[in-house]
Amino acid sequence: MEKRLFGKTGLSVSILGFGCMRLPLRDPDDPSSIDVDIATGMVRQCIDRGVNYVDTAWPYHSKSREIPGESEPFVAHALKDGYREKVFLATKLPTWAVGSRKDMNAFLDAQLKRLDTPYIDCYLAHNLTTNVWPKVKDMGLLAFLDEALADGRIKHAGFSFHDNFQVFENIIESYDWSFAQIQYNYLDVNYQAGVRGLKLAAGKGLGVVVMEPLRGGTLINHVPEELRAMLTEVRPGWSLADWGLRWLWNQPEVSVVLSGMSAMDHVSENLDIADTAAPLTDKELAALDTMRERYLALLKIDCTGCGYCLPCPAGVNIPKNFGYYNDYFLVDSEQNRQRMRFSYAGQVGPHEDHTNCVHCRECEEKCPQHLPISDAMAAMGDVFPR
Repeated sequence: MEKRLFGKTGLSVSILGFGCMRLPLRDPDDPSSIDVDIATGMVRQCIDRGVNYVDTAWPYHSKSREIPGESEPFVAHALKDGYREKVFLATKLPTWAVGSRKDMNAFLDAQLKRLDTPYIDCYLAHNLTTNVWPKVKDMGLLAFLDEALADGRIKHAGFSFHDNFQVFENIIESYDWSFAQIQYNYLDVNYQAGVRGLKLAAGKGLGVVVMEPLRGGTLINHVPEELRAMLTEVRPGWSLADWGLRWLWNQPEVSVVLSGMSAMDHVSENLDIADTAAPLTDKELAALDTMRERYLALLKIDCTGCGYCLPCPAGVNIPKNFGYYNDYFLVDSEQNRQRMRFSYAGQVGPHEDHTNCVHCRECEEKCPQHLPISDAMAAMGDVFPR
């Protein structure tokens, strides 16, 4: 598998990284119920095949964003038996939960214990946004990172990002970062940091980690048949994952692409794609340009299914509702839309459907995409009446 220089860090990082945000579950209704045996096999299979970047975070696989998740302890388990020494380990400071510089140290020390490691290779300030960035900066985030670098608890400092380019540019200019993590895929070229952010970060010598390369599965599971057929005509042997990942690796500014794999077949497919990555042709790039234009014209709400909005105080399963809402407009006939209505009625329980939304907007404060969730829930009544 190809390795790329991780910006100015000197690290040589695999182009495919393992993102531990969507691991397989024993109970699909309990995000903390990681199937440890299957997930451990997946992580180790990736490492055995050349993946050397593993990413996790404090809230991943938690029942609530306010309590620590099970992803970090799982990663500690998966990296035993000599696997820790084979990877660069990344985790994140939960910026929304800190109230002081003292809290930052407390979180980092707790994460070192949860991950059962004396140091973290790549430590990120999680989800810096217009509101979060000035708050944590004033609390002493940058001095905290300097201290953690000096005492060896972390080796490289970075940040993850969900906001507009202007905020991204301001953050980049404010500190000697080693790397940045951005949402980026062939639909999101001009969204959030976008391609301008990618080039800005790489141009300043930062490694760039890409998250949501397949938009949380949207670019696999929610592509209209006519658009699938268009891509298949150009490259009959490629899956939709091929298209998404190869487009990213075609750009030299991208250091590593995080894939949130949740099944062993995802592992096998992604590894095979990474092992055969090669430059795209002009025809292939043109097909994806057309794909982007047509797809974005159909999409109603840009939800990636990350789940940061949950739990909803009223019980609404926000990502599930938006998945059906987008699918309704992506299908190509009234007959299929009627099937979508029946499917929604059968699969989305009355306790979790859009009609339970009380418009408290708590979810909108937590949404990294800054989506108008409450308004969209109200609009869903036009296509999914109860």
